[in-house]
Amino acid sequence: MAMVHTGGPDGVRLHVQRLGPGRAGPGGSGAAPTAVLLHGLLTDSLASYYFTVGPGLAAAGIDVVMYDQRGHGRSERPARGYRLDTFVGDLERLLDRLGIHGPVHLVGNCFGGTVAFQYAVRHPERVAGLSLIESEPATPAWAAKLDRMLGDTETQLSEHEADALAWIDAHRGRHTARLARSAARLARTTTIGRDIPSSAVLDEDRIRAVSGPVLALYGADSDMAAQAPWLESLLPGCRTVIVPGHEHSVLVEVPALVLDHVLGWIHDPGRAASGSGSRRVEAAP
Repeated sequence: MAMVHTGGPDGVRLHVQRLGPGRAGPGGSGAAPTAVLLHGLLTDSLASYYFTVGPGLAAAGIDVVMYDQRGHGRSERPARGYRLDTFVGDLERLLDRLGIHGPVHLVGNCFGGTVAFQYAVRHPERVAGLSLIESEPATPAWAAKLDRMLGDTETQLSEHEADALAWIDAHRGRHTARLARSAARLARTTTIGRDIPSSAVLDEDRIRAVSGPVLALYGADSDMAAQAPWLESLLPGCRTVIVPGHEHSVLVEVPALVLDHVLGWIHDPGRAASGSGSRRVEAAP
């Protein structure tokens, strides 16, 4: 566990945990592939991976890098600077500070997947493969959705924060209430609600430029599942997995299934070239 100073315009420090071999050969490559795990917004942190697929990936010989994105978990929380490109810049500088220069596997949950995809657009030579969990590229529709979601969150918290947190504490438990309080502070004390929706987005031509292997997992009952055929139409190297009976929280609800697919993708990302297309699987009991 470490705090890594990324440098850059605001010099934010990021909380990082690394599991597994941690071996790097010349140029940042080595015997162990490296997977960088990126979490989602507001209530999320690297803990969502630490208690799901992170240890399993490390046990399989993967060099696992997990970090709290700016404003989240134990990382620093600047008052401003939350556009998507800033999160991508954090990832760039973090990998440089860790001495990881070879291609990495990026695993992103929700917003973390959007950051990962944007990084792949910017640095295709540094990405061995993408695993997107309930995620999508940054498009105008994505920005509009985030604007509604973050706007609703900020409004509800500003008007009913105490009541909402008390209800969560009583009905969802103390741990969930702590996460909600942290999310409330992030929304209330920073510009994240304005910055993310105003981020630069991608058109379909730039999305098509991501030629590497992409795995996308969705809960069948999530509105995100509608992304599957669209992604497949744009990305020849994309394979989608639809998990019946689940919504947005597939990472937490069926971690063994997610681990199986992500680990298989890391070990054999080239199978996308010969077997791309949507695939429906049964969730683990």
